[in-house]
Amino acid sequence: KMTHLLEFYKRGTWVEPFLTLSICFFVLTSLFLYLLIIKSRNKNIIKARRKIEYDAFIDKLLFSVVFEDISFSDILKNNEYVLMSQKKFFREVITESVINLHKNYDGIYAKKLEQFYKDSELKNDSFKKLKSLKWDVKCKGITELAEMNVYHAFDLIITFSRARNKILQITAINACIKLAGTKGIVHLSEHINPIDDWTQVNIIHAFKKHDIGDTKGIELLLESQNTTVVTLGLKLIKELKLTQKLSYVEQLTERTSNTLIKYEAQNVLHTLTV
Repeated sequence: KMTHLLEFYKRGTWVEPFLTLSICFFVLTSLFLYLLIIKSRNKNIIKARRKIEYDAFIDKLLFSVVFEDISFSDILKNNEYVLMSQKKFFREVITESVINLHKNYDGIYAKKLEQFYKDSELKNDSFKKLKSLKWDVKCKGITELAEMNVYHAFDLIITFSRARNKILQITAINACIKLAGTKGIVHLSEHINPIDDWTQVNIIHAFKKHDIGDTKGIELLLESQNTTVVTLGLKLIKELKLTQKLSYVEQLTERTSNTLIKYEAQNVLHTLTV
């Protein structure tokens, strides 16, 4: 069999059909990719046009929601809204608009946006994102729920704080801190895996960003068997200047046998008492 193949190869009769077939394959593949690119571009152009139309409608709608006493039942009388709200892309655009507006308002205006977010069932869309297999979609859902102060989402979001994906883990912890303050990190005292410096920096930033006033429970981190969790607790006490927690830091310096932890604890005591 090998001899026949060698003779066939030497004759060269296979070259022309092979080249013809290769060229045809290359042309067809190129044509397919070209059509795919054209289709993708057309789809993006259509979406961009629709977004412009949606934005104009959404701006008027949310202006009424925030600055006028319009009820959701009145909004449902608008046939244009009812039809648009059934489209997935419209719901994505209006969710993004609501989230961005909420970041810039507080008080009664923020409450009105939160109520609209719930009444329009955009909240349910965010919950659905948590079931996605894509970590970035999960992060988006978590961020939306936390921004809109959906407190009952806490128990579900906290499960993602143990995720392997580092960005998803940090997003979940930050969201839990926003929703429940120190309750969002107390569970870390039983955390088995190390908490790296990047995660610790993000947690500290979340506390500063959301201006968490109630710091009850941070001292529990100092009792953890996980040295990185203890380190996080010490950093939080130091960065947030929690002088009321110094007695717990003193107890830590007396009982710990870990030289590095003892040094860090003494450094916190020195910083906050000088």
